[in-house]
Amino acid sequence: MHFLPEKLDDYVVSHSQDEPELLQQLTRETYQKILQPIMLSGPYQGRVLSMISKLIQPQTILELGTFTGYATLCLAEGLQSNGDIHTIDINEELVDFQRKYFDKSPFGAQIHQHLGSAIDIIPTLDMTFDLVFIDADKPNYVNYFHLIIDKLNTGGVIISDNVLWHGKVIEPVNTKDHSTKAVLAYNTLLKNDTRVETVLLPIRDGLTISRKK
Repeated sequence: MHFLPEKLDDYVVSHSQDEPELLQQLTRETYQKILQPIMLSGPYQGRVLSMISKLIQPQTILELGTFTGYATLCLAEGLQSNGDIHTIDINEELVDFQRKYFDKSPFGAQIHQHLGSAIDIIPTLDMTFDLVFIDADKPNYVNYFHLIIDKLNTGGVIISDNVLWHGKVIEPVNTKDHSTKAVLAYNTLLKNDTRVETVLLPIRDGLTISRKK
């Protein structure tokens, strides 16, 4: 979703860093072979994720929702040389696709895939994180926050995707629309939880940056 006029949005994109060739290849193959390719972060948001990661220079990253690995590779660009990124997804059919592109990148050995429910996997990860990216099933966003907040280092950052949810956050909510209700609850949590300070950015479908105090 674009919140700027198309011409202005085009200007913003054209004056931001270009998408790396490997990610262009990943995008093409995702659109050719994978259902719902719109779930890709895309070149502009990908460069935003890369820049945030490079500014933080994390030792450890946790990603919830791998899809075909586009955002994973963007986030990995900011990893310290001995750092690691753990990425969780429930779709078994995408594991080999992800690994192919991970291993084509300079970060293959640093990227650790976890298959299954993030609700089950997060408690098994015996480590803390400097950066967390949440881009998974919306009804569990609040649950994910509560699972990761104690695993987030002081000064660590949570990036949350789709927090404007196609603009539905400012529209009357259908009682059966569980995803929109969940996003609204999550946005309220991030605003009010005293453990984090939060800014919501109108980038694509909405990105929230929350820093642990």
